[in-house]
Amino acid sequence: MTPATQERPAGQLKPAQGLRPVQELIYGCMGLGGNWSPEPYSSAQVDEAAAAVDAALEAGITLFDHADIYRGGKSEAVFGEVLANTPGLRERIRLQTKCGIRLNEHGLEGYYDLSRDAILARVNESLARLRTDYVDVLMLHRPDPLMDPAEVSAAVGQLMAEGKVRALGVSNMSGAQIEVLQDRLETPVVANQLEMSLLKRAWLESTVLVNHAEGTDYSFPHGTVEHSVRQGITLQAYGALARGLYTGAPAPAPSAAEEETTALVAQLAAEKETTGEAILLGWLMKHPAGIAPVIGTANPDRIRACADAAEVAAAMTRPEWYRLWVTARGSNIP
Repeated sequence: MTPATQERPAGQLKPAQGLRPVQELIYGCMGLGGNWSPEPYSSAQVDEAAAAVDAALEAGITLFDHADIYRGGKSEAVFGEVLANTPGLRERIRLQTKCGIRLNEHGLEGYYDLSRDAILARVNESLARLRTDYVDVLMLHRPDPLMDPAEVSAAVGQLMAEGKVRALGVSNMSGAQIEVLQDRLETPVVANQLEMSLLKRAWLESTVLVNHAEGTDYSFPHGTVEHSVRQGITLQAYGALARGLYTGAPAPAPSAAEEETTALVAQLAAEKETTGEAILLGWLMKHPAGIAPVIGTANPDRIRACADAAEVAAAMTRPEWYRLWVTARGSNIP
């Protein structure tokens, strides 16, 4: 591997060569631990977390997604209680957590901090809450304009040497931002978590609206999906179920396109003898980038309803995939 300080020819990256995107369902733990207030979590909330974990395991999910800020740290803490109460569970699952967002500190509602000391401190705090010695993946939560890639590399290198982190990912970063960071890292970026769903389609629209006036309506950085494919970076899709919009969640004033999409999802679910959730996730997983949807609900029944997603993706036809997309966008593609 090329040393971080050595110049490489223009365009030559330090990619995750040999790695392939991991296409799987991920359980997102942001909904665990009660509300976002400082009040302590309750035993009932630990039980709720345990039920969600059980449902996720029943659905074949083994990767659980956290962040240090979720519910003010309570999401990690209740999950740590579940781990402590369930012998052998840690060996059956993988954990990832995020750091980089600071909330309600120094008179600021929020700011970003990916400095070396901050990364080290926040990871150690997460490990204590999760009651584990390591996380399988550490995610850098948001791009920090003040980030020094060399500091990130030093922090990640130390955490890996100590056995506290096994792989590195990012969240909400463009392909160009990952490329700059990767230039200084001695480990490949293995995942990028972005908001991606049938509702939030900027990641998809940007790929077909190049040289088209409508493309200015989407801010998603074109080339990010392609960069991930080229470098073997798994795209993790948060908000993958569109917050229940197409599967029965109350909507105050749904648009015509949203109503038509809800009906289409229900129709396809009936035809395929599956659930609307599996249709939505299967639509994402059908994409050749190898998208791994993150499921954020704490409802065990809804978690189980996602189990067929991979099978739905494999069976979904190209016309069905396009019909869902065109119906959701409310207009034909160019």
